[in-house]
Amino acid sequence: MSAPDTSPLSDGSVPIKLLHDRILVRVDGVDGDRRSTGGILIPATAQVGKRLSWARVVAIGPNVRTIEMGDQVLFDPESHPEVELHSKEYVLMRERDVHAVAADRVSAESTGLYL
Repeated sequence: MSAPDTSPLSDGSVPIKLLHDRILVRVDGVDGDRRSTGGILIPATAQVGKRLSWARVVAIGPNVRTIEMGDQVLFDPESHPEVELHSKEYVLMRERDVHAVAADRVSAESTGLYL
């Protein structure tokens, strides 16, 4: 029996079925050097305090209610497992672990979250 093909599709999504309220996200470009607003180069090895990260949603489970494919979500990367598919790293989490959602469809009146 061969392994299923989980190669990312042309839109960046991953053909994988997640269970319950799980979401799979891809964090891009967080490991490199950064620049401060004043133009100072901050090396990737610099120790920084606890920092939340933005990532793009590439797969969602059937019970996810407020997050859609392609949304940008804010989460704590320290407390979630990583998985590697086709040499790309993804983070697996539950919908309730997302702190914020950034998407065109999110209006100023809605929070983008459920509690």
